Amino acid sequence: MNVPTDRDLILQARRGEADAYGELVMRYQTSVFNVCYRMLHERGEAEDMAQETFMRAYQRIHTFDIEREFGPWIRRVAANVCLNTIESKKVTAELDDDRDADPAQLPETVYEARERSEQIRVALASLPAHYRIVVELRHFQEYSYDEIAAELNIPLSDVKSHLFRARKLLAEKLHASH
Repeated sequence: MNVPTDRDLILQARRGEADAYGELVMRYQTSVFNVCYRMLHERGEAEDMAQETFMRAYQRIHTFDIEREFGPWIRRVAANVCLNTIESKKVTAELDDDRDADPAQLPETVYEARERSEQIRVALASLPAHYRIVVELRHFQEYSYDEIAAELNIPLSDVKSHLFRARKLLAEKLHASH
């Protein structure tokens, strides 16, 4: 028995075959969760946003360009779902793992590492969405500049300038938080 391609599964899902879409979810749930977790840094929220990603993608399955790869598309949907979530709420500078712990009781190096990680997360979350998505694709999904340009349908020069400006803004925000 031949294993169906993503394209086959998408066409079946468009015809209302729920099992076909379920198979796509199985194939991509890990990579979608990973995108969400890297952007949100909180497992429960990442799981919720991964689920939201698949629901939105299913609602838009009829608009998906069948000639494109499903993997990069579903990961982009995930990144956009997370960006929308981040933008819709104010980011507070709390420690993710030890909200109720007294920071003075944490070993200093662990506390500093967590604080720095939080500063990076807050700085990333504060970037404009078009900068955040290029940082996500380049540094977390390891896309090439050309792949980012193709995925976002923007000129290569825009990819380079967005990354340059995003890195500059991050450096300024992180330097200011010291």
